[in-house]
Amino acid sequence: MPLPALFLPVLHQLHAALRDRQILWAITGSTGFALRGLPFTPNDIDLQTDEAGAYALEAALSEFVVQPVAFSGTERIRSHFGQLRMGGIKVEIMGDVQKLVNGRWQPPPNLTQHREWVQIDGLTLPVLSLAYEREAYAQMGRLETAVRLQKWLDKTDNSEEDDR
Repeated sequence: MPLPALFLPVLHQLHAALRDRQILWAITGSTGFALRGLPFTPNDIDLQTDEAGAYALEAALSEFVVQPVAFSGTERIRSHFGQLRMGGIKVEIMGDVQKLVNGRWQPPPNLTQHREWVQIDGLTLPVLSLAYEREAYAQMGRLETAVRLQKWLDKTDNSEEDDR
């Protein structure tokens, strides 16, 4: 399933607003999966960043803010969270995401270590690696998604071996 057409103009806007800024960010979740060709249909765009990046993204995209960035969370996940609306699409900002695993808050991930790049419609966009995403979804108890990602990773690993 390709990325819904409505998402492309928003991705172009995000890229234009952020390309010349020194902000560490990556697309995560179902949009990141769809950008790689996985059979996920996204409903929103999730941007993961660090704490400073969350507020910098909010400032860079201030005209689209519907929920200002603030530290918030649930019993299992917390971050510097905010929400935008761009081209009718919900865009969520999550800075310094921490997950509760085995009763302990995990430190925020090193996004630089897990960031990869995809190309679509003339854009080069940062996404989080599928291996990192699989682990994150497993830690959040979203096992169905973690299994789907593992199956995709297994399939692509096997096809790369077939190419050799």
